[in-house]
Amino acid sequence: MSDKSGGESRHGVSLTNLDKPLFDGSGVTKRDLVDYLDGVRDRIIPELEGRPLSVIRIHRGQEAFMQKNVPKYTPSWVPTMRYWAETSQREVTYALCNDRRTLLWFANQRAVEYHPTLVRADRPDRVTHLVLDLDPPEGDAFPLAVQAAHLVRQALADAGLEGAVKTSGAKGVHVYVPVDDRLALDDAAAATRAIAARAERLDPALATTAFIKEDREGKVFVDSTRSGGATVVAAYSPRVRPGVPVSFPVGWDDIDDVDPGDFTLRTALGLLGDADPWADRMPAPQQVSAELVDEGRAIPVARVQAMHEGRRRARSRRG
Repeated sequence: MSDKSGGESRHGVSLTNLDKPLFDGSGVTKRDLVDYLDGVRDRIIPELEGRPLSVIRIHRGQEAFMQKNVPKYTPSWVPTMRYWAETSQREVTYALCNDRRTLLWFANQRAVEYHPTLVRADRPDRVTHLVLDLDPPEGDAFPLAVQAAHLVRQALADAGLEGAVKTSGAKGVHVYVPVDDRLALDDAAAATRAIAARAERLDPALATTAFIKEDREGKVFVDSTRSGGATVVAAYSPRVRPGVPVSFPVGWDDIDDVDPGDFTLRTALGLLGDADPWADRMPAPQQVSAELVDEGRAIPVARVQAMHEGRRRARSRRG
């Protein structure tokens, strides 16, 4: 439908500049982004609904930027909430992408990436998932991330837990572990650290929990810091990268045979058909044992440990 300004509108949202390139090197237009997100709405909105949302936007010829605070021109019908952002140490007014209209508005704002929190707005004291982010070393190292994902799966099985796996849409892999609402935020963070440490012990030549990059020695970083109010890119979200890859669910039996480039803004909808593999493969919420939490409590918080180590090294260099 065309609007009076010569643009188009969809579901009550005015859409502009649809046939301009999404960003330099994307190989797609803004229309492609809008059509993809609208086509996948019944699958991505459940991942975003009720969660404080950060997005990564990009304009042609400019650097991508993360938007947490909603801009002043945000329509009144976009639901929002104020929430403490740990990284910036301040309260932020986040959007809640609960419906098609809000998703289309974000798409028209050139919001390419969608990063919801692991907590819901109505229960900010509890995470819904533990997440292990597997970050391979530089280069074409996705197969190493896949190998590390299998270590995480084994560590989870040893703890009586199950997870679902997806590509990150970049070079890595995300493993999600749905949990019940008994875990306090600190306990969830501790359990995540314990799982990461167990995965590392299964194959220390492949996996590492070293937060400082120079200490990883070419291994896959098993990142356990995605906890509390942290965000993780949602399943089905595009990424701001050449070709616009998509964070895509894969089966544990299939992950060895895929490549992140298989799943893009142009291919993902066709591969999905009518299915929602992320919802279909996600286990039911699980109880995390006190043993796993206690084990994790004894492991230093990676960011804090890295901060102290960085200061120690700086003092050593000055000395």
